[in-house]
Amino acid sequence: MTIPSTRVPAALRDKFNAIAQAADAFCDQRLSGEYKQLVRLALAALSRKRPSPLLKGKDAAWAAGAVHALGMVNFLFDPSQTPHCKAADIQAHFGVGASLCASRSKEMRDALDMGQLSVEWMLPSRMDANPLIWMLEVNGLMVDVRHMPLEVQEIAFAKGFIPYVPGRKEGGA
Repeated sequence: MTIPSTRVPAALRDKFNAIAQAADAFCDQRLSGEYKQLVRLALAALSRKRPSPLLKGKDAAWAAGAVHALGMVNFLFDPSQTPHCKAADIQAHFGVGASLCASRSKEMRDALDMGQLSVEWMLPSRMDANPLIWMLEVNGLMVDVRHMPLEVQEIAFAKGFIPYVPGRKEGGA
């Protein structure tokens, strides 16, 4: 399990800050601090790509695409989730069309290998609800490590297989 970095190359710092500030405003208004942090991590990861896709296109389109991409991973468009919003709300806020928003979202998801239930891009508050995070093969059988002894959980955490020790809620969530 890799932990995304907030490091941004000096050459892209101004571009990153402009896009992140635009996305921050939407997250502050409509979403949460968790979304805000994930958007910043995703934008930082894109800024480190060679060449960075952030160099092409408008800042508002990248901000909308980042929110949309992480929204797709975290079921933002499902009305039963909190927070939730429609893709059209994201597009309207950033003043971008549906196809441009979707295009930037897809570009980001492809570049960062984002998919629904991706551990690295999941909201920390939703970790417990993702059964895939906790499934490990033990002696040839798939088990939910949350139902295993604490010692097994500690070994799985030490090896980086799970984000924290569920028996102690260690390591962050």
